[in-house]
Amino acid sequence: PELCLRLEGGPAAAAHSPLAEQNGFLRVLLRGCDTQLCMSSLTSLGPFLEDEIIPEVIPMEIEVVDAKITMQDDSPRVYPTSPGPVPITLAVDHIVVRRKDDGVFYLTAPQGKDSRKEEKPVSAPEGQKAPAESVLAAPAAGTRGLQLKQVPELQRELQTMKLALAEANMDKAHLLQEIRKYNPLFQL
Repeated sequence: PELCLRLEGGPAAAAHSPLAEQNGFLRVLLRGCDTQLCMSSLTSLGPFLEDEIIPEVIPMEIEVVDAKITMQDDSPRVYPTSPGPVPITLAVDHIVVRRKDDGVFYLTAPQGKDSRKEEKPVSAPEGQKAPAESVLAAPAAGTRGLQLKQVPELQRELQTMKLALAEANMDKAHLLQEIRKYNPLFQL
């Protein structure tokens, strides 16, 4: 992993923002980090971040490139038969976090040639699009044939139904998990 820190102050830092001249400007670059954190270490940071004095706003820019952070819940299990929580993995390709003079952190994608904004969004995966030949091959004389203008509407409806089904399956899994907390031998 590569970590670069740079703190600028004085008149040279005014190029970043007007407040940076007075309070300084912090630039952090984290590249190629692959680490695992325990949730208890993150939650114990809370008391260190609390203070009776409101801190001064320091404008900053934090850039994270090719990072992978795995967070594991290491708290004691409530139910001994529970398999335990699943680790959460956060993979970051390239992201920039900026704190401006107002004290708000802005999460942005990098701007430039490799920016994903230039890519055109795809409405549906190729496997889910109806081929044009099948629409045109429908019987034109019968009223049961699909009209060309109905295909996009039906595709949108199909996508909506797929999302609703996925959400229902997640709700079902969550409810089963809750039931198994109280009755580990429960079978559906």
